[in-house]
Amino acid sequence: MKFLDFLSCALLATSVVARSAQHVGKKLPDLEKRQPVQPGKRSGNFPRRQASKYDTKATQQYAVNGTGLPYVDFDIGESYAGLMDISKNTDDGQLYFWFFPSTNPAAENEILIWLNGGPGCSSLEGFFQENGPVLWQYGTYRPVQNPWTWVNLTNIVWVEQPIGTGFTKGNVTATDEEDIAAQFMGFFKNFVDTFMMQGYTVYIAGESYAGYYVPYIADAFLNANDSEYYNLSSILVYDGVYSYDSIGGDIPAAGFVDFWGPTLDLNTSFVDHLHNVSESCGYTSFIENNLAFPPKGPLPTPPGPNEGNDECNTWNMVYKAASLVNPCFDIYQVLTTCPLLWDVLGFPGSFDYVPEGAFIYFNLTDVQTAINAPVQEWYECSPVDVFVNGTDRSTPSALSVLPGVIERSDRVILGHALADFILLYNGTLLALQNMTWNGQQGFQQGPDQFDDFYVPYHEEYQLGTLAGAGVMGQYHTERGLTLVTIDLSGHMVPQYAPSAAYRHVEFLLGRIPDLGSMTPFTTMPDTSY
Repeated sequence: MKFLDFLSCALLATSVVARSAQHVGKKLPDLEKRQPVQPGKRSGNFPRRQASKYDTKATQQYAVNGTGLPYVDFDIGESYAGLMDISKNTDDGQLYFWFFPSTNPAAENEILIWLNGGPGCSSLEGFFQENGPVLWQYGTYRPVQNPWTWVNLTNIVWVEQPIGTGFTKGNVTATDEEDIAAQFMGFFKNFVDTFMMQGYTVYIAGESYAGYYVPYIADAFLNANDSEYYNLSSILVYDGVYSYDSIGGDIPAAGFVDFWGPTLDLNTSFVDHLHNVSESCGYTSFIENNLAFPPKGPLPTPPGPNEGNDECNTWNMVYKAASLVNPCFDIYQVLTTCPLLWDVLGFPGSFDYVPEGAFIYFNLTDVQTAINAPVQEWYECSPVDVFVNGTDRSTPSALSVLPGVIERSDRVILGHALADFILLYNGTLLALQNMTWNGQQGFQQGPDQFDDFYVPYHEEYQLGTLAGAGVMGQYHTERGLTLVTIDLSGHMVPQYAPSAAYRHVEFLLGRIPDLGSMTPFTTMPDTSY
């Protein structure tokens, strides 16, 4: 999840649910009634495996007791977790993984890898608050079953990487993304051999700094030309880092404020000053000249704050001003207001908030024992550098490996949440318009010509994890690259818009033809409203 270095570089159930309006003397209209899902129901109604092909002598050391997870009062199903070497030599380091087989028959010979960002943030966050079978969201009492877990669709493994992240073991030796990819390939070969997944079709997904991780690892998989171990099909990245810091933050900051104006509630004098600074620093003209469809040509070197000079740091200006108006302003989801909620992983949105008497789940010894993790202090985002000297020396993916990955993959999907402030949508557009793939530069059609991204209406419904339906954004596909927006989501799309993310994965896996499809979810019955 968290792109931590960005800040220094540029943060009684019923059949319907409604908030009470009684405090202001109003009664809300009744909503369309939908039946809550019955406790214990698994999305898709796929049967549990009676004799799993993954339950072997080689995997027994990784087996997790599905009814033994502390604070979880339901069976999480078959899974395997633990440390695995990145080479034939344990001294070279180990990555921590948690693997869940799917009971979906369509997932028989495929595996999806999930990576969080940072760099140095744990993929167990994605597991526990985004797309895993167990959810313990900010401010909630206990974990609940997740009807939107991607395990309903395919086999999935959450991997903590690179070394220095979460429960991983070993010395930090990586200097760039090629080092990271090489370590990951070593881990994945051992993983494939252990679970006998030779020849499986591979999908890789992630978010935030995974805008580096996923394309570079995908590029390494494709370069290996080895269908036995690295049979990559497609990738999905949410709110990724694809280009220079100023492209993703300072340059589009004023436009973001204009878009979310009433929500941010910033005063007129500040907004006027912001626009003046944006113009004097060259941001306004840069947007006007380069956010064009089709593009006019390669982007010039982007303007940005001079080192040691904050005059042009418009992203910081907005962050400070918004935080004065809304002290709970969350750079990951700007629709958030107070009160500040405790996060059982220790990091609710932009805040490091663990109230007295609270705990961090993966720091509990009985949890670590239950999931075959080393007994040690765990951090959602590592306090130590995961690159030698604290710097990733790699060129951003849109300026290096991403075009080649698009050209050699079945599908590349880049999603961006419009309520995300840590990385801005117009920055992603700028990065893509500067990128050449499959013979042309950028998208030839602009957002005004994008199609509606449709999420099917659904009966799957429980108060612990509500999810929307209908038109939830826009999407566009050109020459193997799909860009999709998610209107009301924050940075962590599977957390804030789980049904939208579920639909993206159906497209990633080739289960639906495009993101405008109005067919029902492949794991749920057709529902009309």
